[in-house]
Amino acid sequence: MKTLLALLAWCLLFVLCWPLALLALVLWPVVWLLALPLRLLGITLGAVFAFLQSLLYLPARALGWRPAPAQCAP
Repeated sequence: MKTLLALLAWCLLFVLCWPLALLALVLWPVVWLLALPLRLLGITLGAVFAFLQSLLYLPARALGWRPAPAQCAP
């Protein structure tokens, strides 16, 4: 669904301003390559924080603490 909306937006941009649409089509891979290291950094930081959380909760879990089950909202 997201891809379809992006395609429709690009088609609309192509109808309204075709040079800008072609420029966006050419520059999209460059923007994707520049954003790739930031995505990898985000994944790495998420993994580090998950590790730290599990390390900090380890003593409580070793003593038998379990998180409360999720309650459904009425």
